[in-house]
This record gives sequence, structure tokens and C-alpha cells, in this order.
Amino acid sequence: MLKKKYAIVGVGGRAEFFYSALVTTFKETSELVAFCDVNQTRMDYANELLRGKYAYHPVATYKSEYFDEMIRDAKPDTVLVCSIDRTHHKYIIRAMEMGCDVISEKPMTIDEEKCRAIIEAIERTGKNLRVTFNYRYAPHNTKIRELIMDDTIGDVLSVNFEWLLNTEHGADYFRRWHRDKRNSGGLLVHKSTHHFDLMNFWLGSRPEVVFAMGDLKFYGKENAESHGITEFYQRAYGSKSAENDPFALHLDRNEHLKRMYLDAEHEDGYQRDQSVFGDNISIEDTMNVMVKYNNKTVMNYSLNAYMPWEGFIIVFNGTKGRLEVRITEKSYVNSGGSKENEGALGGVEMVVYPLFNAPYQVELQKGTGGHGGGDPVMLRDIFDKPEPDRFNRAASHIDGAMSIMTGIAANRSIKTGLPVKIDELWRVNL
Repeated sequence: MLKKKYAIVGVGGRAEFFYSALVTTFKETSELVAFCDVNQTRMDYANELLRGKYAYHPVATYKSEYFDEMIRDAKPDTVLVCSIDRTHHKYIIRAMEMGCDVISEKPMTIDEEKCRAIIEAIERTGKNLRVTFNYRYAPHNTKIRELIMDDTIGDVLSVNFEWLLNTEHGADYFRRWHRDKRNSGGLLVHKSTHHFDLMNFWLGSRPEVVFAMGDLKFYGKENAESHGITEFYQRAYGSKSAENDPFALHLDRNEHLKRMYLDAEHEDGYQRDQSVFGDNISIEDTMNVMVKYNNKTVMNYSLNAYMPWEGFIIVFNGTKGRLEVRITEKSYVNSGGSKENEGALGGVEMVVYPLFNAPYQVELQKGTGGHGGGDPVMLRDIFDKPEPDRFNRAASHIDGAMSIMTGIAANRSIKTGLPVKIDELWRVNL
């Protein structure tokens, strides 16, 4: 059997999730052929993990400026893009121009101009782009889609959706490159792309109008001063002040984080352990968004990144009843532990309230693995033969675009104080 060849650009925290699956579970049909990254030390460590942890041979490595050379030499069929968010469009477009299909980590990109450029490249090259929305595959999220599809609560008229990031996982976005909005688009793009995609998936609709408010209210030096904090530091490593900070991340006390970041920072200066109460944070930690969809559903959404527990609460109000869902997830620090624990399910409560009958608990299949049990199901769908799926969980570039456009429009609305129409924001017909 001819194996499909894959190359990965960006070997940071998320890349191991993909390459570990390629060289183990899917090794009969898949071949990993190359790594590309800005940091050679990090690529060398990834090769060390391939050889020692996964019993696979090291692969060729290429610094980012030799991306074209990697494709010419390694001849991958598909390029996996796991780089910093602001560079996704560059690698997606160039890979397609050089004849490769692409699988991109979410978000597909961070603003409307880059999104438009990706769409144009797909139309120009005819290549395929898939975005990895693992939350769609979690059994509880698929069940929500099934209940709505099967008319259990009728037409959905309004939704209240609250997502909570706790003081371990939520704080982590304020330690690393995500804290600069130029890199990530802020949490309304980088993180909420999952949530806005779920809404599009659940409703079978697309966003039409977005209005949002958001600010940095908890993290950052100014907020810390107002909370009575008096000791500050730039990064945790080598800082005495960090010893008493429950938000500090100590890279030298976790071998994987040390090898991935502390030992590699001499090449590019990237510090993974910055203080969440430092200066130069340009993303929000408290966000509220209202969205009107093409099917006339209205959603109220909130995201807070400093909560005591992790998960979400969502309520769907329909013409035949109400669906209430409460999901708790196990907290984690990216690359700080087992991949299976990233977003693993903690607890599920799902209740249907029919208009004229007694409420009842919904029976759910229990998922295992990261992101509510969605990770292993999505990997099978991507790297194995896909099975017929009435829920259409495989996410295309159109799904990727529709999810980020909600966040991009929300960012625009926060900046201007005005509602934003999606079609007027980017003027692309899909």
C-alpha cells in the first residue's frame, strides 16, 4: 500500500499530537517525512522524541526560510500547519501553490485579509484545506447536533453560551506568544474559533451580524496593582518573586517544557514563562459577544479566562422546548503533561425540557481522550478512511473561515463600538 506523506511546519506544543499519531496508530497508511520550524533545537528534540518515545526514525529538518526546499526534497502529499497563528496563511498558501493539500491547526488564520488570501489560493490551486476542529467529534457535542437536527426542541430561537477558562489553562495564554494580539488575533479568534465553529455546526447556520465588548480586566500589571500585588517579574525562570506566584510556570521543573522551550530559547529569544501580570499584554481576558445567524437565531456568548473551573454552560431555547448543557473539562498547561489530558472530559449534564412534558436526562456515549473525547475520533477521520457521517463533522476551509469571521468581527466591534456585518467585513461569497 502506498503511504501518504506528511510534513509538519511548527513543532511546538500541538505538533506532537499529530506526529505521534502518524508514526504509531496510522503508520500503515501514513509516513512522516519532514519537520520545519524557526528553531532547530526544537526540531532536534522532536526527532529525539520520534526515535526514543515512538520508535520511529528521525526525519529531515528545515528552518522556516527553507520551507520551499522542504517540499521539493521531501515531496509531502499534505502539509500540517501548526505554527504560530499569524503565519498560518503563509504556509497554507505556499504549500498549496507547490502542489500540496493542507491540514491546519485552528484558527485557520487571524484576520479577514489573510482569510481572503487563503480562499483565493484554494480557488487558484484547486488544493484541499482542512481545519482541525476536534471539539465537533466529542460525543457530547455531536449529541447536541443530533438533538437539534432531529427537531427535539424545534427551531432554535436563542442561545446563551458561557465558556470558562480556569486559572491554569486560561492563564497560560497570557504567559506565551498568544498574549500579543498580532500573533493570535486574541482569544476571540485563537480560542473562541472552537466555540463559534461549534455554534455553526450545531445550528447548521452561519453568522450574519456580530456585536462585542471586551477588555483586559484580570491579567496585566495595572490590574495586578489594583488587586494589591506588589512583587513583579518579567519571567518565572530565575526569579525569586515567581516562587510565591501561583500563576508562575516553572519550565525547569518539567522536563518536556524545559527541552521544548527553555533549552531552545537561545535561538529565537522566545520565553514561554512570562508573567501573566506583566506589561505588553494586548489581548482581552473578559469578552461578551452577541451574534445573529442567517437562520435568525441569536446567541449571547461570554468567555472569561480566570475562572475557578474549566468548561462551558450552554442553553438552547426552541419552539418545542429547551436544552441545557453543563460540561466540565480537566485543566491543563499546553505541553505540560499527557496529550490525553488536554481538555479531557470531567463531567456532563444534558437535560431536555419539552414544552408540555416532563424534563429528562439525555443518555450520552462516554468519550475518552483529549478535548472531551474528540481527539482520537478526529484523528481517525483525518488519517484513516473516513466513514459516512450524517453530522458532517469534517471541517473544510469554509468552516474554518466562518468560525474565525465571528471572532474577527467581534474584534472589530470591540474596537469601534459598532455591530459588524460579516459579509461587509470581508466581501467573499462562499
